[in-house]
Amino acid sequence: MIEVPQAAIDLAKRFEGFCLVPKSDPDRAYPYVCPAGFWTIGYGHLCDAKHLPITMEDGEAYLSTDMAEALKATLRYCPVLATEPETRLAAIVDFTFNLGAGRLQASTLRRRVNQRDWPGVAKELRRWIYGGGRVLPGLVLRRTAEALLVDFQ
Repeated sequence: MIEVPQAAIDLAKRFEGFCLVPKSDPDRAYPYVCPAGFWTIGYGHLCDAKHLPITMEDGEAYLSTDMAEALKATLRYCPVLATEPETRLAAIVDFTFNLGAGRLQASTLRRRVNQRDWPGVAKELRRWIYGGGRVLPGLVLRRTAEALLVDFQ
């Protein structure tokens, strides 16, 4: 059984962060609207506006579950990643965690991965930088980090 690569978890934590709002309750995270316009809590866990506040432990548990689902979907749509270096798997798992399995399934990125066209994969990753109809600087940085993990040779 393939486990979620630590590099994927590290990317998710780095780019999602654990948003502690409001400051009056510094030990718990509350739902907030992310830059792409979705209600989120913890490390990028999708929720609704009425979700109860969570602790860092809760956030870690959500992240673990969400990343396991992202890994499962990634390997379903990109089975070649099971035999590639872990860094490549980590990059695409993070992409899937961030944007969802549906986006991976219907993408040119998926085709490039399954063709093992790593420069093409890096190029495709860099196209996924929009949220809410505009370029998000955080997504530019995230896709660059993923692309570096994919096309490391």
